[in-house]
Amino acid sequence: MKFGIFMAPFHRVGENPTLALERDMQLIEWLDDLGYDEAFIGEHHSAGWEIISSPEIFMAVAAARTKRIMLGSGVVSVPYHHPFHIANRFALLDQLTHGRVILGCGPGALPSDAYMLGIETTTQRDRMVEGLQAVMRLFDEDGDISIDGSYFKLREAHLQVKPFQRPLPVFVANTISPSGMVAAGKLGCGVLSVAAFSPGGLASLPKRWAMAEEIAAENGKTVDRKNWRLVFPVHLAESSKEAADDVREGGNAWIQKYFIETLAARVQFEEYPGQPTEEMTMDRMIGRGGAIVGTPDEAIKRINEVIEVSGGGFGGLLVLAHEWASREKTLKSYEMLARYVMPKFQGSAIPIEYSQQWTAQRRDQLFNSSVQAVVKAMHDYKEHRQAAGVKPSDLADQPITRTR
Repeated sequence: MKFGIFMAPFHRVGENPTLALERDMQLIEWLDDLGYDEAFIGEHHSAGWEIISSPEIFMAVAAARTKRIMLGSGVVSVPYHHPFHIANRFALLDQLTHGRVILGCGPGALPSDAYMLGIETTTQRDRMVEGLQAVMRLFDEDGDISIDGSYFKLREAHLQVKPFQRPLPVFVANTISPSGMVAAGKLGCGVLSVAAFSPGGLASLPKRWAMAEEIAAENGKTVDRKNWRLVFPVHLAESSKEAADDVREGGNAWIQKYFIETLAARVQFEEYPGQPTEEMTMDRMIGRGGAIVGTPDEAIKRINEVIEVSGGGFGGLLVLAHEWASREKTLKSYEMLARYVMPKFQGSAIPIEYSQQWTAQRRDQLFNSSVQAVVKAMHDYKEHRQAAGVKPSDLADQPITRTR
């Protein structure tokens, strides 16, 4: 299983943007040091909380400050861009990073972004599929690509430089509507399920994946669960109480100030019609299982439950990047995930655990043989000193206890 983050990012309105972006960059450096696999970076242009407007520029700087972590767009809003420019930018970035780039695409999450660009929200999903089809053709075909699209044109187009990776990994975002899974099936690409933690999100996972497989079969494509990423808020600490206490204030502010007051997105958290907004809290999200908040052992248990619910597993877990806790505790949480949780799903600790168990099962036999070796060494030393003419009384002064 791959592990990474989905960085919108989320920063409280009114903060210094320069410092906020630097913290985002430092977080990716920290994840690179810890051995995380992926970091997906968002594109947003309004609403105040998510302040990265160009994932590609951010990814380029992050690539220069990291060594191995894969960097993805999470996501490029395809209807906002000409597909030719998307294809060229990501091909170049993939070349410059020697193959550390993932193209994540979506229709555009914020209606305020589409409004400023004069794009009707009802057209965005169709335009996303149409534009991404053109991007993938530019990646894969040699040239002479002509398309008279609904919002763009291509005339005998080609890329001078193809991506370093052949093929370059491509993912589409899936939230509440089925359009993301439909698009993944049509295009035969991966899926970023960014709302898996929302009410009903987990229960619908098997049906959603079945939909992608069905659409893929209809279009002569295939989809693979290893290219399916689920996004969850995660925070770990030494105890369940400590973890919940760490994120309560910041998480509540995110729910109330961002989702409700800024986006009016009550549907994300309602469990029944007419639910008072004051009941939409971090504790409710944790209790419902929408956030993985607790100890590493509890996180392992919850991830296994999600695997079971998904109806066949998935290829990666992405932590919804947040700043609900203090900086120190947030970075510690990522470290705990890397130290104690990731090995359980990546197999890296299996040989170590086997070796410990193998030794423990033979401890009596191994200890006895070790004692015999020490006794023999003492006996051999004594015979050697006697042969050299040392009196037996002098042997007690020799450091025979250190001989192995």
